[in-house]
Amino acid sequence: MSEEGLGLPMLQGGGPAGGEPLLDRHLFEVRVYYEDTDAGGVVYHARYLAFAERARTEALRDAGVAHAELGREHGLAFMVRRVALECLAPARLDDLLVVDTRVVSASAVQFGLRQVVRRGASVVAGLDAGMVCVRQSDGRPARIPPRWRVVLAPGGRLAGRGDSPAGS
Repeated sequence: MSEEGLGLPMLQGGGPAGGEPLLDRHLFEVRVYYEDTDAGGVVYHARYLAFAERARTEALRDAGVAHAELGREHGLAFMVRRVALECLAPARLDDLLVVDTRVVSASAVQFGLRQVVRRGASVVAGLDAGMVCVRQSDGRPARIPPRWRVVLAPGGRLAGRGDSPAGS
């Protein structure tokens, strides 16, 4: 199944061409371990959220704007505001998956991501995540600092990064 066939609604305020990604993709590899599977031997649905979190973190790190710096330098953090997950095919023990992350929307305080999990050419899961920047002190929304906005903007530094999966 293709990414377009995920059935997930695009986040509000999608990219310039009716929901197309604003930035090129970032690819992150993850291997399925026993701890990722359920009693049926397939990846437990909540593990896709963990895989997506790792991929988001590494996409920012690879672009030179790590989460830790956001907190240390500005007292801010990115939090998930909403997430939609669609599981399409089972992933199993020892499968090598690739999480394909794309920014699909961005504003002064929030951004949206489309994350597609693939095993080879097959799509096994898709996620749409809405992220918001908040002050660590009180959890209130805050403007995304300029260095991070550049990465999340059309043509930002995230574009062209992560051309090959991590660890290869």
